[in-house]
Amino acid sequence: MKTKITDFTRRKFMRSLGVGVVVVASSAFAAGGRKRGGGTTIELTDEQKDTLFFIFQEEKVARDVYMTLGKIYTQETTFANIQISEQEHILSAQVLCERYGIDTSSVNLSLDENYVGQFELHSMQELYNQCIELGQVSLLEALKVGRLIEVTDIEDLDKAAEGMPSDVVNTYENLKNGSLSHLDAFEKAIARAS
Repeated sequence: MKTKITDFTRRKFMRSLGVGVVVVASSAFAAGGRKRGGGTTIELTDEQKDTLFFIFQEEKVARDVYMTLGKIYTQETTFANIQISEQEHILSAQVLCERYGIDTSSVNLSLDENYVGQFELHSMQELYNQCIELGQVSLLEALKVGRLIEVTDIEDLDKAAEGMPSDVVNTYENLKNGSLSHLDAFEKAIARAS
């Protein structure tokens, strides 16, 4: 079952947002590996590569949602503060993708408004659109969207780390710690807005 983690995660997150149908995108990546120590190459499975690419895209969804909601709710600085951190998360995930031969060039990471909210994977586009639709209802709902993104990200990072090489696990742990901090910030902002 090649895309077990990505399919499961997308369906779960989309269900929590009220989206009934998820189009599962399959991806094909060039084989790649990373040399460790004495020259042995660590090869990732296609599923592991798909997972790396999914985490990379998921970090972009978070950043782009926070950028967009931050423009709507300019008085709430939580979005602006966290979007900066999400940019760092994207870059960390991109480094892993490149290290393991996963092409990320089709994903435009520009902060230009023309590229924010644009995704290669249809399921990620739907996810972004649903987050924005819900977040536009009110500031409180926007903050709840942020909380949901971070909770989902934490769960996905835990699952994605299973069976991965130590450099991936370490990066995912760092990303997870950042997401825990973001979750705390959203919880505090929700308490203020309630």
